[in-house]
Amino acid sequence: MATKIGVPPAPAAKGAALSKEEIMRYSRHLIMPEVGMEGQLKIKAAKVLCIGTGGLGAPLGLYLAAAGVGRIGLVDFDVVDSTNLQRQVLFGTQDVGKPKTEAAANRLRDLNPDIQIDTFETQLTSANALELFNDYDIIVDGTDNFPTRYLVNDASVMTGKLNVYGSIFRFEGQITVFGAPDGPCYRCLYPEPPPPGLVPSCAEGGVLGVLPGIVGTIQAAEALKLIIGKGDPLIGRLLLFDALAMKFRELKLRKNPDCPVCGTHPTQKGLIDYAEFCGVRGEEAPSTVTNIPEITPKELKARLDKGDDIYVLDVREPHEYQICNINGHLIPLGELPQRVHELDSSKEIVAHCKSGKRSAQAVEFLRGAGFKKIQNLKGGILAWSDEVDPSVPKY
Repeated sequence: MATKIGVPPAPAAKGAALSKEEIMRYSRHLIMPEVGMEGQLKIKAAKVLCIGTGGLGAPLGLYLAAAGVGRIGLVDFDVVDSTNLQRQVLFGTQDVGKPKTEAAANRLRDLNPDIQIDTFETQLTSANALELFNDYDIIVDGTDNFPTRYLVNDASVMTGKLNVYGSIFRFEGQITVFGAPDGPCYRCLYPEPPPPGLVPSCAEGGVLGVLPGIVGTIQAAEALKLIIGKGDPLIGRLLLFDALAMKFRELKLRKNPDCPVCGTHPTQKGLIDYAEFCGVRGEEAPSTVTNIPEITPKELKARLDKGDDIYVLDVREPHEYQICNINGHLIPLGELPQRVHELDSSKEIVAHCKSGKRSAQAVEFLRGAGFKKIQNLKGGILAWSDEVDPSVPKY
């Protein structure tokens, strides 16, 4: 790693050398003076831990393995889903249903059988993060939720590891390097998490399939630069990419001397409960938290078949309605306060969205506006597809 940023270079393994086959494989690196034999041996000796093997982790893993990073750790507890294939290029159709770490490891070992792949089919938690991080030189954050991002950041700082960060949403991406001795950490940029539900996930808001490929490969480039100690890494710089406008721009980041984790006098000495910190307790079951009345898809179908006069309110976005619908009346959640006059408060209403989360917010709002006969469709249109009508596409 680059001495100029205050991190000692990663030494090549004692007595390490490249075989004749490796010299051929990495020849395009070896003929570059910035890499050469010395740099390639550093790459071979490097240990990189990838948090997540999805959108960002897929291109990241491919390029780190192709470059010859000697030991790559993969942390993920998810399985491959058909919706992943639009962007997660590590996986093929035959991998659907398999653990992501298993499918990813198989692909990376096929790409480069000379490297070591460690798989951790587990959720990263405050109980295991420090132990996992201790065995690696660099941590690369490919996660998609705020609790894990804060956890990765704090564990990286506490173990003295650089954190190559990336995030994506729709057409936009961010990349930087956190955790350098004189550089900022994630908490310097985002001291407090956003309110739960304010920032949609990729599953809720979507993502252009190629975007994680662009951002993930930039993360891989940053990791390789840090390993060989060349170039100007994204420390103290947040790189922003807009694929729709095809523009890059850069923001300067500064270390916060009062940061509770990386500041001059840190006040947080250990890892915490990050779900609680981000306020996402019970986020997947809002009706339990706010006592919102629910109806199951089967119950709703039975009542509609009986001819009960029920107003089905669809609070998704118009483009989601085009994908699939159950003949509900479309009023997107964001427009509901301005269009509430279109609803009859004396009529029975069932609100639904994709999974039940947004419609629960709609029910809560309408109850506050005086609506009494309103329920949330439990599980949303996804549950309707599972339990009532499999011909309704899932997305």
